[in-house]
Amino acid sequence: MPGRAEGGILVTRSLDRLIRPKSIAVFGGKEARRVIYQCDKMGFSGEIWPVHPREDEILGRKCYRSVADLPGAPDASFIGVNRELTIGIIRDLSARGAGGAVCYASGFREAVSELSDGDDLQKALVDAAGDMPILGPNCYGFINMLDGALLWPDQHGMLRIEKGVAVLTQSSNIACNISMQQRGLPLAYILTAGNQAQTGLADLACAVLEDPRVTAVGLHIEGFDSLEALERLGQRARDLKKPVVTLKVGKSEQAQLATVSHTASLAGNDAVSSALLARLGIGRVETLPELLETLKLLHVAGPLPNHDISSMSCSGGEASLMADAGVKRKVNYRALEDFQRQPLRETLGQMVTISNPLDYHTFVWGNREKQTEAFTTMMQGGYGLNLVVLDFPRLDRCDAADWITTCHAVIDAAKTSGANAGIVASMAENMPEETAEMLMRNGVVPFYGIEEALAAADAAAGIGEAWAKPQSAPLLKAAAGEGAPVTLTEHAAKQALAAHGLPVPKGVSAETAAAAADAAEELGFPVVLKGLGVAHKTEAGAVKLNLANREAVLEAANAMAGVAAGFLVEKMVGKPVAELIVGAMRDPVAGPVLTIGAGGILVELLEDSAILTLPTDERTIREAISGLNIAKLLGGYRGGPKGDIDALVAAVASAASYVVSNASIVEELDVNPIMVLPEGDGVVAADALIRLRKNP
Repeated sequence: MPGRAEGGILVTRSLDRLIRPKSIAVFGGKEARRVIYQCDKMGFSGEIWPVHPREDEILGRKCYRSVADLPGAPDASFIGVNRELTIGIIRDLSARGAGGAVCYASGFREAVSELSDGDDLQKALVDAAGDMPILGPNCYGFINMLDGALLWPDQHGMLRIEKGVAVLTQSSNIACNISMQQRGLPLAYILTAGNQAQTGLADLACAVLEDPRVTAVGLHIEGFDSLEALERLGQRARDLKKPVVTLKVGKSEQAQLATVSHTASLAGNDAVSSALLARLGIGRVETLPELLETLKLLHVAGPLPNHDISSMSCSGGEASLMADAGVKRKVNYRALEDFQRQPLRETLGQMVTISNPLDYHTFVWGNREKQTEAFTTMMQGGYGLNLVVLDFPRLDRCDAADWITTCHAVIDAAKTSGANAGIVASMAENMPEETAEMLMRNGVVPFYGIEEALAAADAAAGIGEAWAKPQSAPLLKAAAGEGAPVTLTEHAAKQALAAHGLPVPKGVSAETAAAAADAAEELGFPVVLKGLGVAHKTEAGAVKLNLANREAVLEAANAMAGVAAGFLVEKMVGKPVAELIVGAMRDPVAGPVLTIGAGGILVELLEDSAILTLPTDERTIREAISGLNIAKLLGGYRGGPKGDIDALVAAVASAASYVVSNASIVEELDVNPIMVLPEGDGVVAADALIRLRKNP
């Protein structure tokens, strides 16, 4: 439900009457007429009340002159008039106690660059609505195919169904396109949000999740309207066991804040969006076809228990395509169990290589009994999803009898084994829609495309993985401080972090070259000399390593005096197994987020990093580290020493503790590198940068 704050209390608006109406009022001419036509065509059984200042009847229904003349307060209203008139009608409907309205008109905030009053009119529209829910403005409305209620002024390609998925988008045109899909996906709802002036996509998604006839929800998101609503959606999806998957656009966006650290280049808005969605147990895909294919999988099977996949085809070429497509994903073609090998050999013959992916050749082609035996054996291996690659011949020119036989063998095997199964057409056009619909009715997922099938498996397994974990703590929410950020000296930054348990080298700050040399003698050689007040010391020549005597320190200090505001002298750290970066920055939506990645001078070149939303815990930190490419070094690459991973996890947790404790003032944190020493020797934060703002 959408909500607004009044005196610190969240006031919620129920969307039930709007999206599942028993009575509909329509305002306007051509578009309103189309709404009535679509409702009639789809068998809407409730009342429809046209409102028009001059017409006496529209499509056989009596016209009313105003909101006041209506026989009752409508559950849902479609307002297809100009933007100025829309505001007055919304005000009247709200006063009458209506259930909600679709604002079709454009010319509001989306057109502010062309219409100077667009922003003011949108504010006036929201004020006029009060507690009554509104969709838009600048939106087509919605289609409810469960009840035949369409506040939708255009064509669509949907049919009445009893159970299915909901798809939500800001874009009316994308909604139109999705309604025309021919992939066998049962669409229960399509809803558009337009400008999201009052009601956002996350609130709409929460509302449709409550419908017992909805199995899963897909979101096409251009921007998050409310972090609180998104959290509520993730929680409700988990509670109801109804998965949500998103197509979040905006990969080209960069972080909105001016930054001076490596952390900022790693933690762009898109990376943070992925981390945020993963934390909430909401899946993410890259394309519209992937969104639709994932919804098919979630409709039939729900979240997958693991990333393990089995693949079967009657072609080595298809087996290779499946194997290669899995390389860039988390899907795992786990080897067959021993108990599967002999039955497969007996069924398929001696010439078939028993492996996963499996090329079962054509020896059992057209033999439903033999295919069922082979498919059943594969499906008994405990895989999260079992796929059979099958491209169909053109029905207008060829006979598909043997392909249908294979379909029934997959259906039989899935029913016998109780496993999740899908049939994959390597090219989308090679699966007839009627075949896809038949497979869906029988609990087998018809996938259009190899890449799309594996993307769906990845997303569904990710949701399953998130739901299997304990519920994450609520996201850290802290208002940012005020004023321009102030950068702490490296020494001050390290001391602040050390107070939270981060290991730092023993060091002394000095104002002059002579004082730096004195400090080095006190610490004991060899030492590191760094210039203070320099953001990227290596590039500026403001760091010198392995200085073995007083003269070397003096020479180095004098050389960097022109760029440094002072000096930091530290004991030299031993050779590390690996260098990592731990950083934090403030995302405009998610607030402070943590970055872990390969560090040192190669941090941006390697682009090996993970984002963690806050607060976090050591289990999540350990999982993030294990997913990095540099984890191979930490594990003892090619006989090398293993890194002290336990100490690294504790160090990252210490940095996270500092950020959480100072969430309102931390603008940016960059600890690079954290030097990971051999197992048992710990870690050391060799460099640190902190930028703070004043308390709000």
